[in-house]
Amino acid sequence: MSIGQATVNLPTLDEVRAAAELVYRLMLPTPQYRWPLLCERLGTEVWVKHENHTPIGAFKARTAIVYAEELLKREPGTRGLIAATRGNHGQSVALAAQRKNLECVIVVPHGNSMAKNAAMRAQGAKLIEHGEDFQASLEHAKELAAELGYHLVPPYHRNIVLGIATYWLELFNSVPGIDVAYVPIGMGSGICSAAAVRNALGLKTKLVGVVSDQAPTYALSLQQRKIVEAPARTKLADGLACRRGDETALEVMLENVDYIVRVSDAEVAAAMRAMFTDTHNVVEGAGAAGLAAATKELPALKGKRIALIATGGNVDQNVFAQVLNESSTAAQAG
Repeated sequence: MSIGQATVNLPTLDEVRAAAELVYRLMLPTPQYRWPLLCERLGTEVWVKHENHTPIGAFKARTAIVYAEELLKREPGTRGLIAATRGNHGQSVALAAQRKNLECVIVVPHGNSMAKNAAMRAQGAKLIEHGEDFQASLEHAKELAAELGYHLVPPYHRNIVLGIATYWLELFNSVPGIDVAYVPIGMGSGICSAAAVRNALGLKTKLVGVVSDQAPTYALSLQQRKIVEAPARTKLADGLACRRGDETALEVMLENVDYIVRVSDAEVAAAMRAMFTDTHNVVEGAGAAGLAAATKELPALKGKRIALIATGGNVDQNVFAQVLNESSTAAQAG
C-alpha cells in the first residue's frame, strides 16, 4: 500500500514537536535499543522502542497529557474526566486528571487486570467495573459522562494520536533507515501516529499492523474497507481487545498500512518469553505482539532494519508467571 495522502487531518511535524515539549514536562524520551540476542533470534537488525519505560509503564503516558492540555484551553470549566479502558488508556487519563486537579472516573470490564486496576486507583481514579468487554464499558462511560457532567476522553482522537506521535519522532530521529515497523493495534492511535510522523518526515518505512487473532476487527475492516465488528476474546493481549474499530483510524490505515498480521495468544506468550530472555524486560501481551508478528515473517526480514514497539509492561504477576512457566513445562515435557 502506498504512503498515504492527506485525506485525514493527521498531526503535522510542528504540532508533534510542540506536543513533545508538553510530554517532556512529565517524562524523558524513552530509549530505543538494539538487543543482540533479539537480532540473532530474528536474523536481522532489530530495534525495540521501550515505551514500557514511561511513568505508567506504557506509551499512553504521552496521550492524555496532550489531550487534557488542549481540552482545558477549549473548555476551562471542565470538572472531571471519564474514560473506558482495559488499563493503559485509563492510567493515562487518571495521571492527567491528577496533574490538572480534576475528578476522574474510569470504567473497566469485569475481569480486568488487577494490577492495572490498582494502578488507576493509586492515581486517584474512581474505578467502576461494567460489561464483559471494552465496548460495553465504553457505552457505560458515555452514559456516566452525561449523568455526571464529566468530559469523556475517547479511546481514539487526533490529540491522542498527537501525543503518541512524540515517540515515533524520537524513534525515527534516533534510528535512521528503518525498513519495517511492526505496530500493535488496539483502537489504532499508535499506528496512525506512526503514519503521521513517517509521512511528515518523508520516510519509506513500511508500517505493518498487528492484531490479535481473537480480536480481528481491524484485520477484517481493512479487508472489507469498512468497519467490521468482531468479538474480542483475547485473554493475554488485552491492549488489542477491541471489538469495534474507529472509522477515522480505519481511513488512516487504509491509506498508510501495508498489511496486517494476526497473532494468537500462544504466539504472544512465546514473544513475551523471548522479550524477557533477550532483553530482560517484562512486556505485556500487546507490547510483545510486534515480535510475535515478526517471528512469523522471518524469511522476509533478512537484511532489513526493523522496529518493534514495546508498548507497555503492565502485566499481572500471576499471568506473567504462568507465561514463563509454560516454557519450562514444555521443556520438561520434551
